[in-house]
Amino acid sequence: MPRIKRITYDESAPLVDHLTELRARIVASLGAFGVALGLCFWQNHALLDFLRGPIGDKQLLTIGVAEPFTTTLTISAYAALLLTLPVLLYQVYAFTIPALAPGQQRAARVLALLVPVLFVAGAAFAFFVVVPAALQFLLHFNSDQFNTQLRAKEYYSFVTLTTLAVGAVFQVPIGILAVTRIGIVSVQQLRHVRRYAYVACAVVAAALPGVDPVSMLLETVPLIALYELSIVLARAFGTAPSPLPTTQGATQ
Repeated sequence: MPRIKRITYDESAPLVDHLTELRARIVASLGAFGVALGLCFWQNHALLDFLRGPIGDKQLLTIGVAEPFTTTLTISAYAALLLTLPVLLYQVYAFTIPALAPGQQRAARVLALLVPVLFVAGAAFAFFVVVPAALQFLLHFNSDQFNTQLRAKEYYSFVTLTTLAVGAVFQVPIGILAVTRIGIVSVQQLRHVRRYAYVACAVVAAALPGVDPVSMLLETVPLIALYELSIVLARAFGTAPSPLPTTQGATQ
């Protein structure tokens, strides 16, 4: 693995040095993902049993010769991506942080710490609250009219995509805090468009993998709460520092 040379804020470096650093960080990220993928595939039985939690002992079906292997590999890759997320975020942070001034770097560190925390919170909320409620509604809807069979590929895809999608949309406070920090919007504007933001939250929840009204409602409520949290964070930390006043004119 190539050695990563970190460039400081006040250090001037040619484009080749930046590209070399970027290549080294990409290689480090891919190496971490490869190790995590091997670990997850090795422990795929424990991983699949964990994901089967919301349906209990209900049997999953596979169709085709290669589907058990491809489904297991896909789930292992999703889990490896989650395990590698801290490494990926650090590599992105370490590569971009030298471009920021010292005062901006402190704010960037706070944001870098909030990203994985919010993602894990969103993923946990999706898996332990949204997915069980959605499955309870969907699997028992008109159950007397249908013989519902669960295909493994579709079930695992539903669980993983819902978990990842909700974890991603839990980054709303980060995005709003970033745009208020650089002055694109203000706290007053966020309050003024609150009603439209609530509608947007419902639209985003409807666009997430869950297709039932139960999961849509469960996803809309935390999105609205996150928007309100974004306003609080923007009021506390989102104001960009004012430039120093300049002296006009000459002393007489």
